[in-house]
Amino acid sequence: MKYISTRGKAPALSFGDVLLAGLANDGGLYVPETLPSYSKEEIASWASLSYQELAFKVMWPFVEGEIPADAFKTMIDEAYAGFTHTSIAPMVEVGKNEWVLELFRGPTLAFKDFALQLLGRLMDYVLSERKEKLVILGATSGDTGSAAIEGCRHSEHLDIFILHPFERVSEVQRRQMTTVIDNNVFNIAVKGNFDDCQGMVKSSFADQSFLKGAKLGAVNSINWARIMAQIVYYFSSALAVGAPHRKVSFSVPTGNFGDIFAGYLAKKMGLPIDQLVVATNQNDILHRVIAENDMSRQALNKTLSPSMDIMVSSNFERLLFDAHERNGAELDELMARFNQGDINLKDSAWSFVKSHFDSYKVDDERTCAVISEVFAGTQYLLDPHTAIGLEAARQCWKDKSVPMITLATAHPVKFPEAVEKAGCESPSLPAHMADLFEREESYSVIENDLAAVQSFVAENI
Repeated sequence: MKYISTRGKAPALSFGDVLLAGLANDGGLYVPETLPSYSKEEIASWASLSYQELAFKVMWPFVEGEIPADAFKTMIDEAYAGFTHTSIAPMVEVGKNEWVLELFRGPTLAFKDFALQLLGRLMDYVLSERKEKLVILGATSGDTGSAAIEGCRHSEHLDIFILHPFERVSEVQRRQMTTVIDNNVFNIAVKGNFDDCQGMVKSSFADQSFLKGAKLGAVNSINWARIMAQIVYYFSSALAVGAPHRKVSFSVPTGNFGDIFAGYLAKKMGLPIDQLVVATNQNDILHRVIAENDMSRQALNKTLSPSMDIMVSSNFERLLFDAHERNGAELDELMARFNQGDINLKDSAWSFVKSHFDSYKVDDERTCAVISEVFAGTQYLLDPHTAIGLEAARQCWKDKSVPMITLATAHPVKFPEAVEKAGCESPSLPAHMADLFEREESYSVIENDLAAVQSFVAENI
């Protein structure tokens, strides 16, 4: 399978090259040239598979010819061996035909573990085969960083630099990153917001001369392999509630659009998805563009759901590529205009987006109310991002006979402020993290300046 850039100017690449490149050299994001398509009968035959067996079935077409089947199966098994539930992605019923998909059973208690535990192993394998090294540069709004560090820390082929917005992630999120004291791990707290961090990463990929010959790789969801791994749990959860013999709907709390884009791909691959609900906090550009065709940047709010405090959603470009009939030149021109100011989509593109997605926006006050109400009714504790997803699901749910699955993107222990504001008691850290607040921290606070960050990276490779 070949991969092409959303902006149409970069060469088509193989899986291994896309894995290591991250961002295309024309500034676009890589997508598969074609998608595998599965029949209803084939999907039904997967119902009894383990999560690991299902993961191989769903992802194999994307890597076939690049990685031997046995090696890929081993990577999948190793990636999920550290999860704390044998189902890997268990489901909890919180209402009639209403489910929460627990994606926080990995080592860093967030959905990012599903992709990043595998991504680190994939990179290590390809780099080892090619006898190369790579510098990972990533930005995090809270959860990607710790999951990426956990996935890459043991590699002899990777140095990893993670940028997070200074004092804009929760303390648990920060400490999960900064208490990893390995020689190849560097944490940078940027005196800005997530969009500033993400902008620096994109600028660094566009011009890598500051590295003096070293190569950059990406672990953010701009990396295709991240999206690929996330497609799997849409299939696993849908099968658990009766798909493909019945339709299923999903609600996804999202800031960068990667997680829900994986659901859109699952739908294109044959999974009978009725609704995909985009759930946002006050930083609602995705809701505005879906509901009103308003793709304008507004002031970034600091909220109780910090992983969604994002205004420029990188992965939305992948959807816009399809919405513009995969016309790279047209998308290149659109993104250039967006970089210069606010835009609206042409009618046909907006209609395409609306045909696939519903959306809803939830503020902090309502987020806390949902946490409180659900706990009172079920004794089940939601994190703030999942609470937003559940509220959006309930507001957008069109057909109550279709199961609605809300993706639980993080464990509530990571967000004690929101839990306590909701009038609930914050849970204890799990055993493997019980001493987190006693561990030594190591990170560098750097001004919101691209040159300063690039200089730090160059000096510490």
